[in-house]
Amino acid sequence: MTFENAPSRARRKVRHGDIIISTVRTYLRAISPINNPEPNMIVSTGFAVIHPKKGMDSQFAAYALRAPYFVDEVVANSVGVSYPAINASELIALTIILPSLAEQRAIAAFLDRKTAHINTLISKKERLITLLQEKRAALISHTVTKGLDPDVPMKDSGVEWLGEIPAHWEVKRIKQIVSKIGSGKTPRGGAEVYSKSGVTFLRSQNIHFDGLRLEDVVYISDSIDKEMASTRVFPDDVLLNITGASLGRCSIVPDIFPPANVNQHVCIIRPIIEYINPLFLNRAFASKILQAQIFSWENGTSREGLTFSQIANMVLTAPINLEEQRAIASLLYRKTAKLDTLISKIYKAIEKLQEYRTALISAAVTGKIDVRNENRN
Repeated sequence: MTFENAPSRARRKVRHGDIIISTVRTYLRAISPINNPEPNMIVSTGFAVIHPKKGMDSQFAAYALRAPYFVDEVVANSVGVSYPAINASELIALTIILPSLAEQRAIAAFLDRKTAHINTLISKKERLITLLQEKRAALISHTVTKGLDPDVPMKDSGVEWLGEIPAHWEVKRIKQIVSKIGSGKTPRGGAEVYSKSGVTFLRSQNIHFDGLRLEDVVYISDSIDKEMASTRVFPDDVLLNITGASLGRCSIVPDIFPPANVNQHVCIIRPIIEYINPLFLNRAFASKILQAQIFSWENGTSREGLTFSQIANMVLTAPINLEEQRAIASLLYRKTAKLDTLISKIYKAIEKLQEYRTALISAAVTGKIDVRNENRN
């Protein structure tokens, strides 16, 4: 599009050798060099565009501005709670360590070589995670649509894209087997009212296919909790992310879980246990059958989203017998637990590589490593 037609929040011109630094939510450390961009590329006004002057090597600058000591200064000088930000004039007043131009280039060459090797290792591990996740999804999808007996008689499901299902299974819509489909809400005041103790408040980042992740969970006060009674979750509720990049991720609330609420990005799906096993339903939402429906119905221009009506009309297939549902869910949880453990170990290995890369960059750009001999070797 032409520049005059570009959104008002996308007006920062960039060129090769620039470094962009996010000036909002600076704790996310969104900093990146611009290398060989498309012609006339522009970025959001949420970035400050740094163009190194003569005497500063652009490749060195790309590393130096991502060094922990500098990023910590950016974060420390940011203002605000929900969206801490720093303005460009304050950003460029911060200082960095600047060696001679020759040494800058030596450091950049050293880091290019070392980080390229680390990045290759990370990419291989990420690919392995993708393959394991695909294996996990295929296992779930086959089992929740075909069952455990490969020799069971089959019948036409009556749904073209679903194909054949076991003869004693039924096709149901979600609304026929649940008593509640509804999301939570964010309390008045947003993130500023979150606390370090109180009633658990689940957000989309806490909802994952392998279960609830509570490392960064937040809490709300008892008084706010009373205002949000309709968003209380209970054991066996299936929680589904209905907006944003995590659209479609789902978890089940464990049997033993403290009082908790959810925000508006998480949908509470409460199964009728006389019709559907909660663990089976949770696995069904993680299957390709329901995931395909989720992404075929996503809507919204700037942020994907599902409506309650769309969720209610999703189709799944399940055994009539609840004991068979339980057996399928139990088998899947055992098998996927092994895959989840392996995936978790690989994620931790990636984190260690990322930490090593950060430490290496920090040591090199602050002179803790003499790279001149390294480059000669």
